[in-house]
This record gives sequence, structure tokens and C-alpha cells, in this order.
Amino acid sequence: MDLRQMEVVVAVAEEGRFTAAARRLHVVQSAVSGTVRALEKELGTQLFDRTTHRVSLTAAGEAFVPAARAALRAADQARAAVDLVRGELRGQVTVGTMQGVWAGLHHALAALRAEHPGVVVRLRQAAVADIREALRDGSVDLAVVAFDRQQQRGLETRLLAREEMVVAASLSRAFAQDDRVTFAEIARMPFVDFTPGWAIRSAVDRVFRAAAVERSVAFEVNDIVAASELVRHDLGVCVMPESIAGRFPDLVLRRFARNPPRWNVLVARPGGEAPPAVAALLRHIT
Repeated sequence: MDLRQMEVVVAVAEEGRFTAAARRLHVVQSAVSGTVRALEKELGTQLFDRTTHRVSLTAAGEAFVPAARAALRAADQARAAVDLVRGELRGQVTVGTMQGVWAGLHHALAALRAEHPGVVVRLRQAAVADIREALRDGSVDLAVVAFDRQQQRGLETRLLAREEMVVAASLSRAFAQDDRVTFAEIARMPFVDFTPGWAIRSAVDRVFRAAAVERSVAFEVNDIVAASELVRHDLGVCVMPESIAGRFPDLVLRRFARNPPRWNVLVARPGGEAPPAVAALLRHIT
């Protein structure tokens, strides 16, 4: 068994298909399939269940992949330690983030690139629950994300931004007041909501439950631009963080009269000493 075999298995597990894993690794599909078969023969068990359209991990595969990730991380850290002695920093950092979260992330990535051009950054955009799981299983090194208090447990976190959410509406949408809305008022309007698992959705669900008000969801989307388009054409109103809503200047924004949903953006990572490349990126995330 070697590191390349582990890398191939991890790629197939994360991509869910041999063809996608081959594209990611820049090899032909037959090379990926052959590597997996050879390792399965060596281990004496199947790591994947194959179907026509997708592969999934067997019980043995579920046990193998976290150990393989740990071995690959250890190898990367060993290489990074040697590079540091030589005055260089190389390696790979996988960053998890959610759509629309913390627009300043690109500044940190640019600074890292200028300081350490040998570091490769992979960005993974996913729902908050998926990012939490990826931090737990090691497939993500750090995340810039909106976690609630419970989701932060077992992780090292640092607050980056705290803000209120606002109601975004079209220019033609009428409100009782010019600057404030109530939960009861917008609950009577068609609502553009995000899919379950999104941090925005979770925060909005919590405050509506606390206010004992039930909203009427007309559209459910998983894309901020799609949400803004529906709002722009007056098909509904949408609650989103003010920093995100501010990217759409043709929408009208209204604040809640009281108890607005809040949005806390954090940088989160597993505990323990950060690998050199991860530590370098963390220094630029402020």
C-alpha cells in the first residue's frame, strides 16, 4: 500500500464516481479503477459498492478513508517541515465555505498566494451541516462559516463578523413603515427561502419559531443570485444577512422592528496544532 493508492481512494470517495476522481487527479479512468482494484485485492475486501452511475463506500471503505486522509495529511506535514527548513512553504489547504459568506475571504487568499505561491488552496462550497462533517472527518482543513453555538463544539473558532439579517424586497413592494418590518407583516407576504441545511435558513427558522409566527414559503432556492432575482421581480421577500443583501443595490432593505435574526461568521478548524500551510492562511484571515 502506498500514498498514491490512498489518494486515489479518497478522491473516489469524495467525488462519488471514478470518472470524476480521474478528472480531479488528471489521469484516465482506467488508471483509477485499476488502482482501486489492486488495493482491494491487497486488502482482501471491497472498499466500494459499484453501481452504473455511482459508487459508495462499503463498511471497510468507511473505516479506510479517514485513516487514509490522516496518512496523507501526515505525509503533507512531513514534506512541509522539510520545505520550511529550505525556506519554502508548499502543501495544500482545503477551505470550506458557504455561498455568500464573508466576501473578504479573497483578500486572505490573495495574501497567501503572494507570500507562499507554492501552497495550493481548494475551496469547497457546501451547506453548513456538510462543512461541519467535513471538518470532523478531516476532508476540510478550516472553514469560514456561520456556525451556531452547538455546531462550534469540538472546534477551535474565532469570530470574524457579527451582523443582523434584513428583509430584501423589490422597489414596488409596499410596507406599513418606511424603515422597519415585523414578523407578522412579512409572514403575510410570499417568502423566498433557502433550503434546509443553509445557515440563513436555520437562523430565520429560529426567530420565526421564537416569534410564534408562521411564514408562507412561495419559493425555496439554494442560490443567492436566484433568490435576488425572484425578489427583484417581486415574487416574494427574502431574509438574508445585510452584507449579502447589500450586493444587490436595486433591492429595498428593511430592518426588523425587534429581535432580528443574527449572522455570526467564524473561522473554524479542528483542534490541535495547525499544519504550516493552514497556519499561514489563518494569519491572513482577520
